[in-house]
Amino acid sequence: MCGIVGYVGSEPAGPIVYGGLENLDYRGYDSAGVALVEEPLTIAKRTGEVSELEVPGAPGATCGIGHTRWSTHGPPTDPNAHPHTGQTDEVAVVHNGIIENYESIKEELQEAGHDFSSDTDTEVIPHLLERELENGHDLLSGLETVVDMIEGSYAIAAVRAGHDRIVATRHESPLVVGHGDDASFLASDVTAFLDRTRDVTYLEDGDIARLEAGSVTVYRDGDVIDRDVETVEWDADAAEKGGYEHYMRKEIHEQPTALRQTLSGRVDVERGGVDLDVAFPQGYLESLEEIQLVACGTSYYASQYAAQLLEEFADVRATVDIASEYTFDGGRDPWRTLVIAVTQSGETADTLGAIRRAGGAGARTLAVTNTLGSSVTRETDDALFIRAGPEIGVAATKTFASQVTTLALLAADIGRQRGTLAATDAREVLEHLRSLPGAIQQVLDEEARVVAGAEQFVDADAFFFIGRQFGYPVALEGALKLKEIAYDHAEGFAAGELKHGPLALITDETPVLSVLTEGARPAETLNNVTEAQAREAPAVGVTDGTVETDSLDLTLEVPEIGALTPLVANVYFQLFAYHVADLQERSIDKPRNLAKSVTVE
Repeated sequence: MCGIVGYVGSEPAGPIVYGGLENLDYRGYDSAGVALVEEPLTIAKRTGEVSELEVPGAPGATCGIGHTRWSTHGPPTDPNAHPHTGQTDEVAVVHNGIIENYESIKEELQEAGHDFSSDTDTEVIPHLLERELENGHDLLSGLETVVDMIEGSYAIAAVRAGHDRIVATRHESPLVVGHGDDASFLASDVTAFLDRTRDVTYLEDGDIARLEAGSVTVYRDGDVIDRDVETVEWDADAAEKGGYEHYMRKEIHEQPTALRQTLSGRVDVERGGVDLDVAFPQGYLESLEEIQLVACGTSYYASQYAAQLLEEFADVRATVDIASEYTFDGGRDPWRTLVIAVTQSGETADTLGAIRRAGGAGARTLAVTNTLGSSVTRETDDALFIRAGPEIGVAATKTFASQVTTLALLAADIGRQRGTLAATDAREVLEHLRSLPGAIQQVLDEEARVVAGAEQFVDADAFFFIGRQFGYPVALEGALKLKEIAYDHAEGFAAGELKHGPLALITDETPVLSVLTEGARPAETLNNVTEAQAREAPAVGVTDGTVETDSLDLTLEVPEIGALTPLVANVYFQLFAYHVADLQERSIDKPRNLAKSVTVE
């Protein structure tokens, strides 16, 4: 959630650090601040948006760190904003994560005469660092000592007055280093500095990095180690709006391209084969008895869709758990259980916790993520990338489609290897997958019809989304999008459940949006729509022509591509949510109270 930026080089640091914070503006935050390295340190921080932060000129400062904060310990106030300093203001620190034992450390420091000015857990770090400096350590060795004292998850960056270098470390929270010719960059997300370099190193848990102008040294247990320098394949333009008013709408329209990237080089329709570069041990898939998917939010709904595909294609029991509720128990055989962590960012704290519990129990683990070098890829036995490209909007759109598509490929691959999916059936599945980008483009071409529907229903009291089979997780995801960005009361239901209680809420101000396509049992779902219409509810249906929809107030059409048709229908729900929110003049890319990557439990 929070964002970290750092720079050391030959140029004035203030504008570069500020620009990095602007690049992280999408992440969700309630305050921002910078620390520029002079003698003494120059610090500016406040609640509110980055645009409201007045960064001091400090033209002589060529090193600095910055932060955007999403509150965990202490409310959003100016004193609680980062960076934080210690007793002497010699050190400034920014931090993502949670220091679990900060209260006992703070009490110890207060007894020793240290004064604290914030409610945060972070503030204990600069106090500890300054104490280590007094004990003869430099900033690097001081940080090595401090991390042995703290418990929890963290990404930490620290600077010292009069010293043009940054030291940084991480544990269960992301940090990435950027390499320039005469400069070094640091951030929690590569988008912070992508306009300046695409050469990056992803730090791993326990790494401590020292950044100086044009050089980065990484230490582990006191020894210098080599970390690979990778080149980010997408450029800075991919993180810009590209002429769209909002990132979210741009990313909705990027879905055909994103899915082509997801499928590229992985599909051999002629032989019904899939190449995912995921290697399971000999005999593992044949002995597999259960696949468990763990995820949160949109990734959870993508997993619900995928679980049905896994059972259908691979003939294996598939379950889906909300990551924060997941436990590995019930007498399951770890060897015969595959646990799949589905997380766009690869940094979702609840999902990382779940995958650690699964791995600790001895289960084989697999990550499905969008982010190369993310924490989940190091926590699991293998990783499968969805290749959706950068997603800036907080409300996930193209990553949902790419997650389902990637998991569909996995389901087909496992089915082929287990011998449960015949070659002829696999060819049909892969043809449908290959048709996805074009099918979604057809929906995007009908956006004007969605705008008209949004205008018709924008003032509704509440919205119900309903579906069956593959349409059910799409209904849940459609309702979530409307909640996230329009702040309207929206609920997703299994269509058959309407008559078991929710019909009591139906009025003529409660539009019912339904999935009426192949893979969603359209005839039965239409009966449930009719029940709602009998109680004067307006009705919107997404159909592939398999049922008669003349009675609906608005019908939106999609091409039929088997079990993946509801995934195409989902694009209409994304557009509907977007245009309702736009008509209401909501903050679409930065909805209130939400953040893109939830890195705290």
